[in-house]
Amino acid sequence: MSPLSKNNLIRIVMVWCFAWMPMQPGFAAFSDTLLDIVQHCVDPTVTNYCKQCKAPSAAAQCTPEPSCKKTTEVWALDNDFVALRDIKMCGCPQGFVHGLVLPLQVITGVEDPLRPDSIWAFSWTQASQRIAEREIALVVNPQYKRSQNQLHVHLLRLNPQARALFDIWPSAQVRSLAEVWKVATQLAQQQRFSDYGVLVSQSSAETFVVVVTPHSPEDLFTQYVCTLP
Repeated sequence: MSPLSKNNLIRIVMVWCFAWMPMQPGFAAFSDTLLDIVQHCVDPTVTNYCKQCKAPSAAAQCTPEPSCKKTTEVWALDNDFVALRDIKMCGCPQGFVHGLVLPLQVITGVEDPLRPDSIWAFSWTQASQRIAEREIALVVNPQYKRSQNQLHVHLLRLNPQARALFDIWPSAQVRSLAEVWKVATQLAQQQRFSDYGVLVSQSSAETFVVVVTPHSPEDLFTQYVCTLP
């Protein structure tokens, strides 16, 4: 069968996206779950940690048999950001990765003017410790698609078809991850996107590709859930 043309790919993706969107429950819902974890669960040495944290670290031994989905697993922490295991990893086969990087400061998401440029470099460092660089996808979802009101970057693997779809959406090359928010904003403004998600992946050994879409880059481009054994 001959390869799909670019126009056909566009039609397929747009039909899929618009058919899928209205069926999502809690379409505009917001939650402070991740913000609560950032504020109360990343440091198990603080006083009253077990009482304050709703999903304590297993190492803190707050409960006798903590379950994966009710615990916080910190991968890395510095003065600005924390990297966590997403609960979507619970019960998955070894090798599946879904992490989150969050600022310690209260920042809502892609629309927040305080979104930090340095979150992308921190996220890339954490992802590259778990995923081959050519397969890394860093994702921030659009405001309408997120369920949390604390900015978080998803650390994921690209799905096998992802790169073939990059050209469908506005994209640009950057040499520095510090340029991602600036370039993403420019791309979104050029397309008059009032809300958008951002995907960052490796383009070459020295450059990254920034892709902007009004839909969820997590859904379009990544392996964000696993097939349970």
